[in-house]
Amino acid sequence: MQPRIDTIFDEGDIPEDLEQAELEITTDYHVTVARTGKMWTATVEDLPDGQVIRAQGATWAETRDNVMDCVLDALAPDPDTVGFYFVPADPAAVEALNSVRDARVARVYAEQAERDAVRGAVRTLIAQGWTNRDIGSALGLSHQRISQIAPRAAASI
Repeated sequence: MQPRIDTIFDEGDIPEDLEQAELEITTDYHVTVARTGKMWTATVEDLPDGQVIRAQGATWAETRDNVMDCVLDALAPDPDTVGFYFVPADPAAVEALNSVRDARVARVYAEQAERDAVRGAVRTLIAQGWTNRDIGSALGLSHQRISQIAPRAAASI
């Protein structure tokens, strides 16, 4: 099993133009989900012609799937251009979920910063004549990973 320090290089990089990337979603539905006894009840408002869609489920996932099915059946939008944003009705639950989302986003950006720093360090150390084994030892990575990060030109014969 590879240590996490190594496996972050198996993840793709964040695109540099991520902030400017245009999503293909043309319709965004906001769904409020509340616990009602042992069931979840979801409400979709702000639909065309003042429609309101309600769906239930025994679990959050089942409720989510039921809402999406109801909206797609009722409005027949192109499923590739529809987005759903599910929010708990309870403000404390919203805050809890948002804090998890924010922490995950921060982790993704921190891992990108680490990949960038390692690549820069590898380039610097290669330029100073370090071997891949020594670079790997200094950075806590395998020499194979160093070869993947910054392949060296094949020696001329």
